[in-house]
Amino acid sequence: MEYEWKPDEQGLQQILQLLKESQSPDNNTQRAVQQKLEQLNQFPDFNNYLIFVLTKLKSEDEPTRSLSGLILKNNVKAHFQNFPNGVTDFIKSECLNNIGDASPLIRATVGILITTIASKGELQNWPELLPKLCGLLDSEDYNTCEGAFGALQKICEDSAEILDSDILERPLNVMIPKFLQFFKHSSPKIRSHAVACVNQFIIGRTQALMLHIDSFIENLFALATDEEPEVRKNVCRALVMLLEVRMDRLLPHMHNIVEYMLLRTQDQDENVALEACEFWLTLAEQPICKDVLCRHLAKLIPVLVNGMKYSEIDIILLKGDVEEDEAIPDSEQDIRPRFHRSRTVAQPHEEDGIEEDDDDDDELDDDENISDWNIRKCSAAALDVLANVFREELLPHILPLLKELLFHPEWVVKESGILVLGAIAEGCMQGMIPYLPELIPHLIQCLSDKKALVRSITCWTLSRYAHWVVSQPPDMYLKPLMTELLKRILDSNKRVQEAACSAFATLEEEACTELVPYLAYILDTLVFAFSKYQHKNLLILYDAIGTLADSVGHHLNKPEYIQMLMPPLIQKWNVLKDEDKDLFPLLECLSSVATALQSGFLPYCEPVYQRCVNLVQKTLQQSMTDQLQSDRCTVSPVENNPRPDVCPDSQALHNAQPDQYESPDKDFMIVALDLLSGLAEGLGGHIEQLVARSNILTLMYQCMQDKMPEVRQSSFALLGDLTKACFQHVKSCIADFMPILGTNLNPELISVCNNATWAIGEISIQMGIEMQPYIPMVLHQLVEIINRPNTPKTLLENTAITIGRLGYVCPQEVAPMLQQFIRPWCTSLRNIRDNEEKDSAFRGICTMISVNPGGVVQDFIFFCDAVASWINPKEDLRDMFCKILHGFKNQVGDENWRRFSDQFPLPLKERLAAYYGV
Repeated sequence: MEYEWKPDEQGLQQILQLLKESQSPDNNTQRAVQQKLEQLNQFPDFNNYLIFVLTKLKSEDEPTRSLSGLILKNNVKAHFQNFPNGVTDFIKSECLNNIGDASPLIRATVGILITTIASKGELQNWPELLPKLCGLLDSEDYNTCEGAFGALQKICEDSAEILDSDILERPLNVMIPKFLQFFKHSSPKIRSHAVACVNQFIIGRTQALMLHIDSFIENLFALATDEEPEVRKNVCRALVMLLEVRMDRLLPHMHNIVEYMLLRTQDQDENVALEACEFWLTLAEQPICKDVLCRHLAKLIPVLVNGMKYSEIDIILLKGDVEEDEAIPDSEQDIRPRFHRSRTVAQPHEEDGIEEDDDDDDELDDDENISDWNIRKCSAAALDVLANVFREELLPHILPLLKELLFHPEWVVKESGILVLGAIAEGCMQGMIPYLPELIPHLIQCLSDKKALVRSITCWTLSRYAHWVVSQPPDMYLKPLMTELLKRILDSNKRVQEAACSAFATLEEEACTELVPYLAYILDTLVFAFSKYQHKNLLILYDAIGTLADSVGHHLNKPEYIQMLMPPLIQKWNVLKDEDKDLFPLLECLSSVATALQSGFLPYCEPVYQRCVNLVQKTLQQSMTDQLQSDRCTVSPVENNPRPDVCPDSQALHNAQPDQYESPDKDFMIVALDLLSGLAEGLGGHIEQLVARSNILTLMYQCMQDKMPEVRQSSFALLGDLTKACFQHVKSCIADFMPILGTNLNPELISVCNNATWAIGEISIQMGIEMQPYIPMVLHQLVEIINRPNTPKTLLENTAITIGRLGYVCPQEVAPMLQQFIRPWCTSLRNIRDNEEKDSAFRGICTMISVNPGGVVQDFIFFCDAVASWINPKEDLRDMFCKILHGFKNQVGDENWRRFSDQFPLPLKERLAAYYGV
């Protein structure tokens, strides 16, 4: 029986009044409306009024009716489980009866309401929904068919997984063939819905779709030239996804698909063109890309290059005609949230020049203010990945275009040429080298172009060639590039300042100590920028200063440099409040500066140290309060704990509505721990008094047990640094710290495990023989990690060093396991540079071999290779190597040794003979 409900006239008028008021632009009115809505939610039939206004009150204007439906949708999201049954049934039946409303706006609102109810787990409790909607698709009435399809599309988007499960007895077996029938419908809107519905099931390789895959693809091809842009967009989207999941089915038609996508990438409708452009990005990741595309490059490259020009609308959005805006303050939404990357301890390598860095700072984000993803960015990204696939083979198609673009009189065209040059830098670098002596000076000239957008893109493109610039004699390119980039750092346009600062940071990473002769000039510029920059670019400036400190290291420790650099940094430090997110980049910057300045940082260290400790303490307290709050919500009444004081309102609110209020930001604590590490590393023993006067070790003990991996990661790095700097204070806590370190040797969390491993190694060197009781807590995990396949290089190296160090201080305990780790131990350490850590680790391995020579016999060739990796071992370490090598040779006899050493590669043989006489 239908649920009968009639509104009370006065109540209805009150709600209509409220709906009218909620369309007011005034903030106070909005706030009052929100409060009234919350109050009305106390009445069970309030939601009946809302659905009544949406579906039955045709006398009202559509925006008001739609708004009523959207408020109801929010109530469904927040309180659906509390709706009385009668209300739920009334809403459901009204929705289904009005899915074909004459107004597209009302139909869409009803559709949104239906999918919101469905996604609250009601697909199971509303068994008639899907059959009813599928039945309505066959209605003669266009509005009913379109409304039902709109609702189905939203359900497919929101509930794809459950639709493909046994919970609902696999409705897709009926729905997908049904949708395919509508690909040929006379209405473009219906065709578009039909394709969009099926598209939801491609990536999940839904079985019901895979059964009909050929008919789906055939139907897609039939729609390829549909006059409706929305249909073409959905066809392109489908083909892009099919590339990933059913390449086998597309391959026979690949030639035609590529030709089609070439046309669509140039579609008049920008949304269609953008969908089509994604095709090239996806195809580039497929192994068959080269075979498929090689014949089409001559057509494809000009299309992508053409897409890289700013459109007129882009230029308006980017205020491309505004050349000087340095005095205009930034609005807060201009500033993207920053994420701090916690400290990870790594070993220096022989081949250090190019580190494989996982954080690509040179993404194609030259214009992040435009809607995030557009044709220009997609074309540039596609060209970038294709350059990495085709390498030099791309150049015959690109170079003729570049010649024309780079010297074009129209700035928009020239700008796109500079972007092209940057996009191909990584993939085509080898082939570009002959042209760079001519191109780099041209680009350096473009840095002073009169258009700001040309200057900013030139900064980015030059940064992509920084590695080559630095490899040439400094006077040729590095000096002129640096001079011009520093001028751009002080540009009168904010976008150019930002691009120049980022480019300069890249140049610093590549040039490292090559910059030392120019330090005064560089610091002059960066410090002047402090007084010039608005909020957003200040954050990027901190990064450029931190990177400079990392790159030139102790060369920064000169009184005149310190005098230039520190006052503006400390001034910012004093102005910022503890809860200001701008502290992150400043703390990161200071951490690099403290490490570089070493004793030069002493005059500034006390207030910086103190504030970091306070930040850690504050965050921990806040976190505890939080924990108590949430525990209080779940404590059973029987428990008789003393209750903590009621915490501040915002915190109570956070627990009542956790989505809307933030937990304490642990990033503050992580960045502070990392800066303390920087201080310990830079100041060494000088930090001892600061540690003695603070409770940092107690705080670290808490941080090492934090739920958040990044907090533990940073606290282990600090533990290692404090162990090196002032072990006398750490020693009394070792019995508490070691079990925690042992439980964190879990290679699933690579960085946490890496830093814990490194800290154990540092502790063992300080503890000596007293490390004995702790060996069983850690040794088995370390041996397991070093033998684990696919373990990252940094973790393997740190694990090997720590095992070596443990063996150095407690050989009797570690040597029995020698055979289980000697081979991976040797291969992990052969590539790292000679340094103290490597030295102590090899002393450990030699000591263990003397205790258990049998443990190394089977893998002796690996040991020989590892020994040969030393360039310049200390005298007594070289003697240890000699002793072991000659001992082994004497034991097996000359004949066996000759047979054994004949397996050695020639360089190894020569090196051992020259250095160790074997």
